[in-house]
Amino acid sequence: MRSSALALVFTLVSVGALAQTPPAPPQDPQKPPAAVGEEGKKPTRNFASALVHNLGDDVKHLPRQNSVYWLAGGGALALAVHPFDDDVNRHFAGTGAADKFWKPGQVIGNSLFILGVSGTTYVIGRTKHLDRVQHLAMDEIEAQILAEGLVFGIKETVRRDRPERQEVQTATGFSFPSGHAAATFAAATVLQQHLGYKAGLPTYLVASYVAMSRLHENVHFASDVVFGAAIGIVVGRTVTWHGRNFYASPMLLPKGAGIVVNVNLAPAAAVPAR
Repeated sequence: MRSSALALVFTLVSVGALAQTPPAPPQDPQKPPAAVGEEGKKPTRNFASALVHNLGDDVKHLPRQNSVYWLAGGGALALAVHPFDDDVNRHFAGTGAADKFWKPGQVIGNSLFILGVSGTTYVIGRTKHLDRVQHLAMDEIEAQILAEGLVFGIKETVRRDRPERQEVQTATGFSFPSGHAAATFAAATVLQQHLGYKAGLPTYLVASYVAMSRLHENVHFASDVVFGAAIGIVVGRTVTWHGRNFYASPMLLPKGAGIVVNVNLAPAAAVPAR
């Protein structure tokens, strides 16, 4: 059981660490983080209209090759961990001092908490005219909304029951994937994309802590949090995909459906500000 738990820790931290580099050749460490350089472009309209516009843009950027890589990898890792789900949960289950250590994860990983922090950051950035802070906060808000939407849709489709724990009331809703893991890994990925690899390691460690706290509470299986982490990384990378030239959107046909792919050959700088 201990080896299974250690394997899960390694898996979660590895998923986060891998987000430092895309499947393409490694990024030059001297280059700025992916989201840097457009902090003055994104927040150009009032909050509500900007959020609606940006979310629509994010949804268009979601179906791309990079997303397929991360979801496929996350799905493979979740399948690999799945046979050990019960063993891992039994290892993390505990009371007393362990409860006190893991309890903050329930709050830190809550999307409403992250949205509150992001909203406060956005207000500070807007009132202080800090474009980069405002830009980062907007990305964080979008990431939480998009992650919640994806998690809810998958939960309602898969409808996996949560693990049982006799001494506490079972959490409501379904188990797969973990919303807390998706929310925290999305937040961590946005920070990494804006601030670089130095911000990536501590934030991914916090996200891994939150994910493992769900196992201690016995409200998720190990495979739930692994795939939730993958969803969070995909979302974080999607909402920071600024000024790129790839868009995809659904297309309805008389006898079916399809996807329209639009490639803009103009330079990224010519794309209207978000």
